[in-house]
Amino acid sequence: MGSITWFGAILALLGILGLAVPVFTTSQTKEVAKLGDLKLQSTEENTHVVPQALSAGVLLLGVALVGVGLYQRR
Repeated sequence: MGSITWFGAILALLGILGLAVPVFTTSQTKEVAKLGDLKLQSTEENTHVVPQALSAGVLLLGVALVGVGLYQRR
């Protein structure tokens, strides 16, 4: 398979992943203050939303690229 086909396959998998898991959360620990050996830390959680239209578009683009890559091999 050519590079276009592989790139299309990766995009299609990312599109499927975006449709399957549209919301995910990340957490980040920050150091708020440090007094000698004492450290105060804060953990922040951020929620990220992947738009459904973006995921569907990436999936369709990936499928199209796979099709173009396979068509070029003929």
